Amino acid sequence: MKKTPARLSMIATRLSAALVLLPILAHAAAIDMQANKDRFVDSLLAQMTLQEKVGQLRMEYAGAQPNPQAMLDTIASGQVGAMFTAPTASQAGLRELQDAAVQRSRLRIPLFFAGDVVHGQRTIFPINLGQASSWDLQAIGKSARVAALEATADGLDMTFAPMLDISRDPRWGRISEGYGEDTYLVSRIAGTVIRALQGPTLGASDSLMACAKHFAGYGAVEGGRDYNTSDMSERRLVEEYLPPFKAALDAGAGAVMTALTSLNGVPATANSWLLHDILRQQWQFKGLVISDHGAVEELIAHGVAEDGNQAALAALAAGTQMSMSDRYFARGLTSLVKQGQVTEQQLDSAVRQVLATKYDLGLFEAPYRRLQPGSGPDNEARRQHRAHARDMARRSLVLLKNHDEVLPLSRHATLALIGPLADNAVDILGSWHANGEAEQAVTLRQGLQSGQAADARLLYAKGANISDNPQAFALLADNRVNFDPRPAETLRAEAVAAAQQADVVVVALGEARGMSHEGASRTELNLPGQQRALLRALKGTGKPLVLVLMNGRPLTISEESQWADAVLETWFSGSEGGNAIADVLFGAYNPSGKLPVTFPRSVGQIPLYYNHLNTGRPFDPARPAAYRSRYYDIDDTPLYPFGHGLSYTSFSVSSPRLSSTRLQAGQGLQVQVTVRNEGMRAGETVVQLYIRDRRASVSRPVKELKGFDKLLLSPGQTREVTLHLPASAFSFVDRNLRWVVEPGWFDVMVGLDSQTVQTTSFELMP
Repeated sequence: MKKTPARLSMIATRLSAALVLLPILAHAAAIDMQANKDRFVDSLLAQMTLQEKVGQLRMEYAGAQPNPQAMLDTIASGQVGAMFTAPTASQAGLRELQDAAVQRSRLRIPLFFAGDVVHGQRTIFPINLGQASSWDLQAIGKSARVAALEATADGLDMTFAPMLDISRDPRWGRISEGYGEDTYLVSRIAGTVIRALQGPTLGASDSLMACAKHFAGYGAVEGGRDYNTSDMSERRLVEEYLPPFKAALDAGAGAVMTALTSLNGVPATANSWLLHDILRQQWQFKGLVISDHGAVEELIAHGVAEDGNQAALAALAAGTQMSMSDRYFARGLTSLVKQGQVTEQQLDSAVRQVLATKYDLGLFEAPYRRLQPGSGPDNEARRQHRAHARDMARRSLVLLKNHDEVLPLSRHATLALIGPLADNAVDILGSWHANGEAEQAVTLRQGLQSGQAADARLLYAKGANISDNPQAFALLADNRVNFDPRPAETLRAEAVAAAQQADVVVVALGEARGMSHEGASRTELNLPGQQRALLRALKGTGKPLVLVLMNGRPLTISEESQWADAVLETWFSGSEGGNAIADVLFGAYNPSGKLPVTFPRSVGQIPLYYNHLNTGRPFDPARPAAYRSRYYDIDDTPLYPFGHGLSYTSFSVSSPRLSSTRLQAGQGLQVQVTVRNEGMRAGETVVQLYIRDRRASVSRPVKELKGFDKLLLSPGQTREVTLHLPASAFSFVDRNLRWVVEPGWFDVMVGLDSQTVQTTSFELMP
């Protein structure tokens, strides 16, 4: 049939009407699905005994060993709702636990299984601090999707991740689990990771429910000492520490984990302001709230509960719905309900949420959905995603220094590879390495050997032990470390002898993975004495010296940075770390990472972060003076600032051009710059956009990250980059805890790190 203008018009009208109806129909379908879920959950809840209800609020441990009969019987009696699993728990073991729930219990309510899939399950990616260094949301998202595929194939329904704690104190060992110091960057990553883990449908077999942690303020523990108190103004908490969690919930996170710590004197697990006022009322969160491991019991040690009954009552009343590693929900809730101290409504509300979570995970429909027998051993190499692990690791590496372009190295050179981390497959995986196996990790030694030309030589010496104090490792949660019993002088002499035969010396120093972990706080951030002595001795050979850092936190390496000709920060880079580092050292990959945290010169500068307040007497490094906010005994600037990272090429950025210099309230702003690759190599860089509100009702930071763009440029290539500042970018939290936008002048800054920027200004009108 010939399409006349009239007929085309009619088709267009019908299409337009259909497009209008689509969201209406989708909304109606969502309402119908919710109604079906509510009916199912309410019907099941009505059949449950008091003991069965309490059981649904309890999470117990599934170890790697065969399940004890007592645990199977407890599950069969309806006294357990979920299991947190050892990384090596077998799928057969998990199926046996699920059998006890769905075949032997009275109401056949399935368990859900959760574990710590923090930066990979079988294929281990760089630690999260390393992934944040990529500033590459697409690559980070792909890593999370791979982790979800592998974890669900191993039988997990939920991961206790991502960790979204803002931290500005590298003494805290758990800084390695997070994404750095900046609220905006962590919030962007949070949304990306949640969507990648969960996928479009929570009930899908490859959907891994995210449990965002630790709510809230855990990253601000005093003195960087794990499990310590966090104390800050509510205004600061709301503006700087809560937005990543809000971003996670906006992206659909199914669960939230409470922090083990207290916040302003109230433990998070019993903090109704956090769990009820913020999470439920303000944010309208509809998901599950789970305590961290043993957090309900620890309310007694915190001093807010006298005994287990009071602890259970305080946690449930505040909004904690499931107790991980539970003792006191099991012992106390039944009697508390019978005594009237906990109402049936309070109990039913928590149970309803647990059941709804299982419904969303598709477990009532198919309780073995993520427990399908695999085709081989869990860690069979062919089931891993090695290519992306290598790509993600390369993107995470940060070139901190490259004097006289000592890097990249020649593939034909004779190299001396030295250091306790140079041939270390255990530590390169990092903390919380899930099912990752050291035997399948690529060490730096292996990577360099694979990358060298046939005529090249690689000399190796350990040179030093990773720590001066082996006894201290006994107190670390992850204390697997190999100490060489020979005297330090012997190890060092062996390394110097190897270095004297080489064209270039590559030395791999830093931390064991257990030194950057939960419970692994440090008072000093220097390299251990043996490692420093080794580097000083290698410097004395006069050979070009490349320092490769492997660590989970910023270290104080002022002297080491002077001794070394080049410094490459590699964090703990995962299964393919050795190959990735070699790719960068040999120039097969041009480094593009940027720091998501500030590197201090001294531990005495902590906390040191880029978006600080100006103070009434700000320090200006260009014009030092007395009576200023500074330390007089040190260069007061960072060793390496937030956003810093070099390349094997060089880039230029023009002054920012604004779409307008006068904005009306509610308007956004376009910021345009010209970026040019001035060098001879193709490379990626990250254009970073910062703003400053010059004058407001509360003091504002000297700069705040509000946008970034990572781009690849060929030699000599120029590109126009446009970054958008929405109206919300100019908002802040006022003294009444309200998000507000106030008129006045704003500075707009653009650069390739937070320190070296070009600035222009605009006025926001009333």
